[in-house]
Amino acid sequence: MPDLLIELFSEEIPARMQARAADDLKKLVTNGLVDAGLTYASAAAFSTPRRLTLTIEGMLDASPSLTEERKGPKADAPEKAIEGFLRGAGLTRDQLEERDTPKGKILFAMINKPGRPAAEIVAEVQETTIRTFPWPKSMRWGTGTLRWVRPLHSILCILSAEDGAQVVPLTVDGITAGDTTRGHRFMAPDTITVSSFEDYSAKLKRAFVVLDPAERRDTIWNDATNMAFANGLEVVEDAGLLAEVAGLVEYPVVLMGQIGEDFLGLPPEVLQTSMKEHQKFFSVRNPKTGRIERFVTVANRTTADDGATILAGNEKVLSARLSDAKFFWENDLRIAQSDAGMQTWVDRLSNVTFHNKLGTQAELISRMEALAGELAPMVGADADEARAAARFAKADLSSEMVYEFPELQGLMGSYYAKAAGKSDAIAAAAQDHYAPLGPSDDVPTAPVSIAVALAEKIDKLTGFWAIDEKPTGSKDPFALRRAALGVIRILVENDVSVNLAPLIRHCIQNTTSEMVTAHRAQVDISNEGIPLIHSPVPAPSGEKIAERSNSGKVIWPEGDGSLPELDKNSSHLLSFLHDRLKVYLKDQGVRHDIIDACIAMEGNDDLTLLVKRAKALSETLKTDDGENLIQGFKRANNILSQAEDADGVEYSFGADIKFAETEEERALFAALDTAEAQIKPAMEAQDFGTAMSAMASLRGPIDAFFDAVQVNSDNATIRRNRLNLLSRIRTICSSVADLTKIDG
Repeated sequence: MPDLLIELFSEEIPARMQARAADDLKKLVTNGLVDAGLTYASAAAFSTPRRLTLTIEGMLDASPSLTEERKGPKADAPEKAIEGFLRGAGLTRDQLEERDTPKGKILFAMINKPGRPAAEIVAEVQETTIRTFPWPKSMRWGTGTLRWVRPLHSILCILSAEDGAQVVPLTVDGITAGDTTRGHRFMAPDTITVSSFEDYSAKLKRAFVVLDPAERRDTIWNDATNMAFANGLEVVEDAGLLAEVAGLVEYPVVLMGQIGEDFLGLPPEVLQTSMKEHQKFFSVRNPKTGRIERFVTVANRTTADDGATILAGNEKVLSARLSDAKFFWENDLRIAQSDAGMQTWVDRLSNVTFHNKLGTQAELISRMEALAGELAPMVGADADEARAAARFAKADLSSEMVYEFPELQGLMGSYYAKAAGKSDAIAAAAQDHYAPLGPSDDVPTAPVSIAVALAEKIDKLTGFWAIDEKPTGSKDPFALRRAALGVIRILVENDVSVNLAPLIRHCIQNTTSEMVTAHRAQVDISNEGIPLIHSPVPAPSGEKIAERSNSGKVIWPEGDGSLPELDKNSSHLLSFLHDRLKVYLKDQGVRHDIIDACIAMEGNDDLTLLVKRAKALSETLKTDDGENLIQGFKRANNILSQAEDADGVEYSFGADIKFAETEEERALFAALDTAEAQIKPAMEAQDFGTAMSAMASLRGPIDAFFDAVQVNSDNATIRRNRLNLLSRIRTICSSVADLTKIDG
């Protein structure tokens, strides 16, 4: 069974595309081979900046011969129908079989498909793969028609077996496959002839090419950390940068350089970001001081001077880059420490659009400031400090440093707030109010940071709901799902209880009022002789557009511009948060039906209490009593609902123990009294665990009741009393959660 080796050798492939390209090569080739009948034992793909490689072991030397049975028309069918069947099958009339079937005599064709040699199939599959390769971006070069990420120079494609290697006959756009490759561009550029994957990988290594990207990553990291350790330092971990740098070199050589003394006073994050974004350098930190003092760069070759020339050039370029960063830092500090301070930056944001329907960044800050003040008492923060924190949280968006490095927004705001003499809480809020940005990020925990972070996310959600820019399907251009999950995590993980429904309605109403005011103000300008043109602030949904009178004056319709869809939007946004909550809790093992049972209860806009209720119910239903109680509850509810529908009355009052005829009835009365006495205060105290346990204790008495008692007694009084007793079961259990929504 032969092995297949493929290499596609080109100019440098962008690092970010290499891993995906190797996977695509493996998927396209192996799927094509299997579809053609060639199975294999194993396959592996590799990438370097100049090559994509695929090795397949244990492949069949030919596809198996197949016989296909194809059913045709009836034997007495019109001649044209039979001729069409023959053309499709590629047979003559005397090659067909005539068989008796329940539907009469039917013609059958037995089509023999002989196997094909592996080389022929590989050539077809490889040409299709190359011509249809799914590069994110590709190019043409020369006079050919082939598109590739960078000019493709050669194709290595061989089948190797015990008796030797065979070149697969293949030509794509003038490039003929062979059994040769090349080593390192500078240190071993000559042609290399190979006969198998083992021979190929060994010769490449001798030619200064490390084929496996994982091996290159390990080499870079081990050499860098050892070099730093020898100098009493440590390399700042960055998995993304490590993967990218491993895709930039075929033969990694790690070098450590110096950072000029003039730049060591810059914030470490500035140094790290500048070196990473502009130079692809790793930062090397002094663990005692936390300062970034050196850098690690990775060269693609060895040199006679052990990299001294390379380091000197890198240090010179880095110095120029860091000089810019130092200028931005010092200029920003000068503004932050001036008399006007950070308010200068806040004022500039009045000229920066947040969204064309939601106003400027300054207007966003104004809304955040008001909302943070409202939220402050709910989260245990000082209202004045929360408002101040919200006012300056986004001030750094106007700073030169954030303009150059947008990924440092928030963090630089924290530095500038401290420099401006703001409190630690205000400085922390500037950095933390964007969090969490992902499911693994930490949430803010300081009260002021919580207030500002919630204000930022709630304003975003209510604002985009007010202008009807909700997420649809997989599209979420304003990251509203992330904002919703952020609200959930901040509230739940900090154990903060907030009734969101009135807050959401209030925010949507305020945003809508601002939109109406802005729209009317622009239209009113036209009454002063300026023509009415398309307003940059469109009329909000539900707001009637102003009309001109015969005299040309703009007339607004009656009313205050309030939106009839306000309640609908508020309810829809709360449902959106509930949907995000289901995703959040599903990852924690809470079933969706359990969450639905809790959402159906009053007070479902307090997400923290909702989560506590759902988790308590989930734990209860994992027990035998809890699981069986659901069956007893549903039986009671079904009997009661059927009786109410049939009798046209509601059985919800008057269950009296004096009409109980059996011990099981009396035991159930007593159990319900006991459970109710425990559940009611537990629910008021938000002790959901106790309430759920009390509810689960009803399992035994309910089971015993149904085993011994016939609810639909012939005695009307007894029947009514028993139905009222079932109503008590439904009422008491439903005070904990809507158990009708539980599956099973």
